[in-house]
Amino acid sequence: MSPLTEINANKVSARLFHRTQSEPLTVEELRADQEAEVMEFLGLRPGHTFGMAGFIRTNGLVSPHNRGSFYACRDKDGQLQGVAMIGRYILFETRSDAAIEAFARLAQDCRSAHMLLGERGKVGTFWEYYGDRGQAARRYCREWLFELRWPVDVREAVPGLRLATLDDLDLVVPAHAQTAFDESGIDPLAADRQGFRKRCSRRIEQGQTWVWVEDGRLMFKAEVLTDTPEVAYLEGVWVGPAERGKGVGLRCMSQLTRELLSRTASVCLLVNERFQQAQRFYKRAGYKIISHYDTIFLKKEVH
Repeated sequence: MSPLTEINANKVSARLFHRTQSEPLTVEELRADQEAEVMEFLGLRPGHTFGMAGFIRTNGLVSPHNRGSFYACRDKDGQLQGVAMIGRYILFETRSDAAIEAFARLAQDCRSAHMLLGERGKVGTFWEYYGDRGQAARRYCREWLFELRWPVDVREAVPGLRLATLDDLDLVVPAHAQTAFDESGIDPLAADRQGFRKRCSRRIEQGQTWVWVEDGRLMFKAEVLTDTPEVAYLEGVWVGPAERGKGVGLRCMSQLTRELLSRTASVCLLVNERFQQAQRFYKRAGYKIISHYDTIFLKKEVH
């Protein structure tokens, strides 16, 4: 049975659960002045809403840099039952399967999505309602959510580990493109070289990219996508090929994690279940698996 077939086969109970829901739900596109309400809602489960919270904290609730729009699902009393980001990325946080269905139906009208990401089970429910008229799946990944809290092992310091500057852009771009290709199967430099460079540049300008550069060589890179008092979320962790297996990554991760934990309660990241070497690396760094996620990369439609 393929992963997507398995998702659909497991959704009979979700369909029956939805049919018991009698409360009407409404969906609306969110406005900038509703940001505080949305962040309060997402803050109830910060360990699972880091993606949307990161976009909002970095760009604001309404911004072209989000490459999509935020939506609210409300009950008859106007209370939030879910928040979703629908655009290049489809992310959602909900309190019921009915809210998931509402967002899935809405997302069918977005024909330019690149990726659907969410907790295992919830993505299956989403796909139950999305798959018949939504974009076709291109690649399916199962991922582990790793988390690290105090205490953290102290390893040899890396004096050169620092926030990147625009002078580092030419080193950062190919490394970040490689991590994106390994996960999605699409080379972002081939798909949109100029746009990808601009996004890497903006992350550097916003203090989200950490690097260790020595003698003009990039030794280590990591992106802090979300940095809140509750959680910091890392992605794009990369170690120079010539430095792998020498403890460079562990030293840098230890130092970066301790820096982040000085102002946040936990540090987390997602690791594809196929990347067993990466899983061993993060376990050695002290990270523990706390949840399971599904990612579905969607086929781009050509008109």
